[in-house]
Amino acid sequence: MPQDAQPPRRARAQGITIGQHTPGPLNAITDVEGVAVGHVTLIEGDRTRTGVTAILPHGGNLFARKVPAGLAVLNGFGKFTGATQIDELNQIETPILLTNTLATGRAIEALIAHTLAHPDNGNVVSINPVVGETNDSRLNDIRAPRPTVAEMRRALETARGGVVDEGAVGAGTGTVAFGMKGGIGTASRVVDGVTLGVLVQSNFGGSLRIDGRPLNHALPPADADGSIVIILATDAPLDGRSLERLAQRCFGGLARTGAALSHGSGDYALAFSTCLAPSAPLRNGALSPLFEAAIEATEEAILNSMLMAVPMEGFDAASQKASHIPALRLPVSSEQEP
Repeated sequence: MPQDAQPPRRARAQGITIGQHTPGPLNAITDVEGVAVGHVTLIEGDRTRTGVTAILPHGGNLFARKVPAGLAVLNGFGKFTGATQIDELNQIETPILLTNTLATGRAIEALIAHTLAHPDNGNVVSINPVVGETNDSRLNDIRAPRPTVAEMRRALETARGGVVDEGAVGAGTGTVAFGMKGGIGTASRVVDGVTLGVLVQSNFGGSLRIDGRPLNHALPPADADGSIVIILATDAPLDGRSLERLAQRCFGGLARTGAALSHGSGDYALAFSTCLAPSAPLRNGALSPLFEAAIEATEEAILNSMLMAVPMEGFDAASQKASHIPALRLPVSSEQEP
């Protein structure tokens, strides 16, 4: 079987175990109760390779039941809307949309429309939409107005718990990581009764390492620039400052994959808690195991985003030529779950 014809399998299904903490049942961000994920994937003709991914912290009216959150920025060469209000108030009041760079404005429109449509929000006159992006122009005709506002709203409306589709789906449809196909990936950890889950949109470069080891086989040249958006959910009783610290640790997992962390990379991590108004927030001294879990889950989510992707041909906006991006496939045969 040709290398690229191998069926995609997650890291653990290939015998790759990252870290020491135990994953949740799905090894996904949706292991955090109430969290839902929705994708709209757009693969059309030879030019459209893009999409949108929605993450909902809970299924209720998020504007009325805001969740505590913290944002960390490693390198700010990117667009993350709503950042200043998150920094100021340590909470989010809309779902999170991930998409391509030039679709950021349409994502804002979609979140505003989604929030205003709720029957209890008749008096709302100010909304802080939360949107992250990466640039998928190596495979996608990013100047085309896709996804549309309607397509983004569909991702919000179809978001569900359970198994999360990974690889070249949603906001990861046209992304590239380490010169290979990137995409959407997820992983989770359970630590002392607390669940923590991570979802990534990988679109960055560097020298790929698998569990600390460089790959032995030759890889295609990898552009150092790019971006990643990391979304972390937890049911731990944490305030905004602790969530910001937790978000910062996600970059430890990013570094472990061999990321270049270059000038032209937008590296963002947003952490939120589904535990609203905790009566007894975790003390600082209890955070260290969660920090480790955030590092592990981020590293594994990035690997899953690549291992679950498929090779893709698309439109290269920079060169006006068709681009072929191979998928990451590893010669590992052992089977583990999840």
